[in-house]
Amino acid sequence: MQAIQTLPPAALRGIRGVLTDIDGTLTSDGRLPAATYLAMQQIRDAGLHLIPVTGRCIAWAEILARLWPVDAIIGENGAFYSHLRAGRLHTRFLDDAATRADNLARIQALGARILREVPGSALASDQAWHAADLAIDHAEDVAPLPAPAVARIAALMRDAGMTATVSSIHVNGWFGQHDKLSMSRLCAAELLGADLDAERGQWLFIGDSANDASMFAHFPLSVGVANVRAIADQLPTPPAYVTEASGGEGFAEMAGLLLAARG
Repeated sequence: MQAIQTLPPAALRGIRGVLTDIDGTLTSDGRLPAATYLAMQQIRDAGLHLIPVTGRCIAWAEILARLWPVDAIIGENGAFYSHLRAGRLHTRFLDDAATRADNLARIQALGARILREVPGSALASDQAWHAADLAIDHAEDVAPLPAPAVARIAALMRDAGMTATVSSIHVNGWFGQHDKLSMSRLCAAELLGADLDAERGQWLFIGDSANDASMFAHFPLSVGVANVRAIADQLPTPPAYVTEASGGEGFAEMAGLLLAARG
């Protein structure tokens, strides 16, 4: 990982949009710093697209899509995206309602099993508002679990046929092969007419955790906020660049360089 200051200004000038994780990337210690929100607004004021891509639940996504200066929010690691159109909220799910209902019944049973078998784990505080995945808390509202316990949670999910990934606070599992990248492709195509494969050099992704791995691997202009160093050895492809600051301050650092390069 190279220092973000080495990122060529010419590459920054060619950026069309920014995709960003939320927890640990826009937030610092669970809070959104004022400087981070200002940076988000400045990115939008500069005419760039901004799409947060998170493991957080549909309730978060639909609220933040209304409140934040963003094009859309991709939630639950790619299960859907929410956006405003003519002032009205729309959520585009990947699976139909019947499939989601069937999956939620399986998710409930698996969640109960994990809590029995992994002491100290808990359902994420917002699990009741998840539309398509299971979130097990390993470090947000519970004492941080040891690495073997986190690995055990992910293994139980995979044994049940789920895709599983670990964020800075939760272990998320879902039925299906979607991820942050696949829904980013769909969202960008449907909302913006953008092709994230053909135009991947025109988009910057910034994140901090293992569930950002597909995004780090896809985008040449991939950035990790400084706290990504703690899990860099777990990433198949680490981000190309890293900020000096952690969390939301690291996002603001990236935004400052981006906006300065664009004049």
